[in-house]
Amino acid sequence: MTDIQRALESLKSSLCPEVDVGGLVSRNATTHKWKAPWRSLLLRATVAWRLHDLLEQSRLLAASNKMLGARILLRSAFETLAVLVYLNKTMRSVTTGTLDFHEFSEKTARLLLGSRDKSTSLESINILTVLKSADKRYPGLEDLYFALSESAHPNYEGMLLGYSKADRQNHVTTFQNQWNTLYGSNHGSAIIACLTVFVGEYNEEWEAAFEALEIWIQEHDDELEASKPNSEGT
Repeated sequence: MTDIQRALESLKSSLCPEVDVGGLVSRNATTHKWKAPWRSLLLRATVAWRLHDLLEQSRLLAASNKMLGARILLRSAFETLAVLVYLNKTMRSVTTGTLDFHEFSEKTARLLLGSRDKSTSLESINILTVLKSADKRYPGLEDLYFALSESAHPNYEGMLLGYSKADRQNHVTTFQNQWNTLYGSNHGSAIIACLTVFVGEYNEEWEAAFEALEIWIQEHDDELEASKPNSEGT
């Protein structure tokens, strides 16, 4: 079993099986009468489930020399990772006083329930906004995403580079699948990079940020009640 397989098996074994609201209320009734922490838990869990699914399928496609599909799935995995980084940063922003709690609550709703096709009542946060925020914590993440996007789109790389070779001396273009030749050697390291950042954000940063948020909400509950918008649920 490769290092990537072992890492993905470890992630699979740690996926959250459920989120029990009753358990949250028992943990801290004041904090967990508010919906935002619950949404944060759901977001963390679904990011992990989706990330594992995407990376496992990307690994399998790469092992079968299906590198274009592998890169497109890896691109989606980095988008998914960026959501967790963005969530953790916004939790920290609440506790440091740079983001209003009710605005944070709205962000969690849009991250969890937002859509672009109007299938839900909320508009999702633009993924480029999420990626730009995540890139401030992990410089280079956005560049990696854009590099993967070049493969995903039917532009120069996605078309001509991916499927042809030019013999400029004889002015002949031949067609063949170039994806594994172009990217097969570094795909595994990109998966590992995605997993490494995820593990730190999931196991360490999220837990620390979430616990700080729980304490902050309890300490500021009266203020939050007084400033609660009419549409805000507890």
